[in-house]
Amino acid sequence: MSAHETLDRSSAMPLWAQLLRDLRVRLSDGEFAARFPTDQELVEEYGVSRHTVREAVRRIQAEGILDRRRGRGTYVRKPDFEQPLGTLYSLFRSIEAEGTEQTSVVLSCESRVEPEIAEHLDVPEDAELFYLERLRLAGEEPLAVDRTWLPMPLAQPLLAADFARTALYDELAMLCGVAPESGSEVIRPVIPDQADREQLGLAADQAAFLIIRKTSARGKALEWRESVVRGDVYSFRVDWGGGDEAVPELVPDDGLG
Repeated sequence: MSAHETLDRSSAMPLWAQLLRDLRVRLSDGEFAARFPTDQELVEEYGVSRHTVREAVRRIQAEGILDRRRGRGTYVRKPDFEQPLGTLYSLFRSIEAEGTEQTSVVLSCESRVEPEIAEHLDVPEDAELFYLERLRLAGEEPLAVDRTWLPMPLAQPLLAADFARTALYDELAMLCGVAPESGSEVIRPVIPDQADREQLGLAADQAAFLIIRKTSARGKALEWRESVVRGDVYSFRVDWGGGDEAVPELVPDDGLG
């Protein structure tokens, strides 16, 4: 099927939306790894107006997928950081492993009572919780807004910790004598609220990842974490093989999000 035939001019869906859908498929297939087509090339390939092409490309650009370089053309932006799934990982370690300094702006480090979070941590709804909120930076660029809750009896020493440049799990091990032993995550795309968009420098229609993590140690819930991570610079990878090796599983919403 030619590019002209992928667009249905009798459809109620606008041509720019059909073009956008087709370009996303081609992007996901890695078709534009070397270079993204110019507007004129897309006009000729799909037989549509320049206005139609510009609207579709504008929306792809707003998602942070394309990088326009003056005099060199438009390229598909490769995420700066890639995180393998299936293991318990530290965002701090993941970024530092790429040779980039990871720092944090601590937005809140305090005691809170939050019944909904307490339920996730299997403690009474009026239990005191340690709460840490950070803007995570890779180099000097904002990467994630990170919110973490832990039971206060265990985590109280963390109130005195300096989280500007350290990993929470390192501080947990050093100050509290405990580390996560198991956990689970739910990862989904979201449009962040205005406060998180401003912190991360995202456009109003730009998506991000919401990562919800629950970890356990010594047979009890240890941590509940909600992180909003920029999708244009951070990606996740799943590797699997044949035979009896585990593969990713699609599961219904189980309340983690």
